[in-house]
Amino acid sequence: MAASSAVLSMSKIIKPIWGGRLATTAKVFGATVSSRREKSTVPPPAKYGGRHTVTLIPGDGIGPELLNHVRELFRFSCVPVDFEVVNVCSATEDDINNAITAIRRNGVALKGRRNTLTMFPPVSLSPSTTLDLYANVMHCKSLPGVQTRHNNIDIMIIRENTEGEYSSLEHESVSGVVECLKIITRTNSLRIAEYAFKLAREKGRKRVTAVHKANIMKLGDGLFLQCCREVAAGYPDIAFDAMIVDNTTMQLVSKPQQFDVMVMPNLYGNVVSNVCAGLVGGPGLVPGANYGRDYAVFETATRNTGKSIADRNIANPTAMLLASCMMLDHLKLHDYATMIRNAVLTTMNETQLHTADIGGQGTTSEVVQAIMRNIQSKGPLTSEL
Repeated sequence: MAASSAVLSMSKIIKPIWGGRLATTAKVFGATVSSRREKSTVPPPAKYGGRHTVTLIPGDGIGPELLNHVRELFRFSCVPVDFEVVNVCSATEDDINNAITAIRRNGVALKGRRNTLTMFPPVSLSPSTTLDLYANVMHCKSLPGVQTRHNNIDIMIIRENTEGEYSSLEHESVSGVVECLKIITRTNSLRIAEYAFKLAREKGRKRVTAVHKANIMKLGDGLFLQCCREVAAGYPDIAFDAMIVDNTTMQLVSKPQQFDVMVMPNLYGNVVSNVCAGLVGGPGLVPGANYGRDYAVFETATRNTGKSIADRNIANPTAMLLASCMMLDHLKLHDYATMIRNAVLTTMNETQLHTADIGGQGTTSEVVQAIMRNIQSKGPLTSEL
């Protein structure tokens, strides 16, 4: 710990020079892309001598403790990011509006999950809808050191994030009869399809699969599928196919290696994301991101809050730490992202220190401390000292 204290104290007067000193690795969880119909997403300019300000929303369940570990790790690693903490109570509309205002101010947010079962106001006032964070991105990849039934999984899931069944348009026509409207628009379907194909090309992917239920919802999902086909015609170098959602779930659990990039409407994306997270070891391992033209919000990929294990120091910090790495890549702080990502994966694979959800006995804080020791042993500041 003495060495750790020395690193932290010296970091206040020595500017880290990460440069080319870090080992390079394939970027497992990539950076943002945007539709060619819109301006490219540009990270907000750094402030206060090169530092970035990011909105931090702790959320419910395990969110607050995991984000405290992110802040601890960022301080230890001298990451030039300052957090503006905005606490959101699930039942308070003013808090949600304050969070949205803070995201607009800073351009980027890192957040824990909220308990939507008791959430007010409705989903239509959520950050995804209000800020038009239209692309939810999840990179589901087999991780080293984690034993699962299937190996060599490498799937990118692109989910339309602003309409579909989550449009929050429902009402009770008469007592006991509820109508819920699923909204599919040509504009947003073309936009998310374009995002998926552009991402596939930038990442060197070979195939895009559209997931739908157009055999039954011929107009709604039929429009989504038609838009995907139109966009696919502009990318002859990328193969395109389509699959009905119920068959998709069966194919995922039997032969997930067949999938490369998947694009789908809102509800199907929620289901498929959770299936894929289970395939690679569970919700504690997979990060997620929500991208729009002007803003980006990073979080764990699946929508559970982990309420049952909150404040017990047993939650897996991997997904949140990798989400923070995606955020650093978005801010063009690639060396910091690579350093932390390498330390996380090394701890998981070589140290074999795992939390209970993936068969280990380590605590959350023990895993984070092991990651810090890895950074300390390989980081430029340590070698300079």
